[in-house]
Amino acid sequence: MRCRLTRKDIQDWLEERELTVFLADGLEDAFLGVDITGDTPRAVYSVDDCIRILSEKMDPEDAEEFFWFDVAGTYVGPKTPLFLLTMNHA
Repeated sequence: MRCRLTRKDIQDWLEERELTVFLADGLEDAFLGVDITGDTPRAVYSVDDCIRILSEKMDPEDAEEFFWFDVAGTYVGPKTPLFLLTMNHA
């Protein structure tokens, strides 16, 4: 299990690597790292972890809908976070 991340943990990690990215509010524990393949670095988050975090404050179905429309659906553009959908391994 991963340790709980804070925004400061992420910002410190980014500063050590001289990276500047937009971070999604309240989804620190879903932060995976940074995509550096394009012209602009972008924060990368786990979709499953984002929905899990949102489910702590709302019904799981509502959390999933909220994620797709109000989180992933609003972060668009070259500097905004990427949301990675991964295979779940049991």
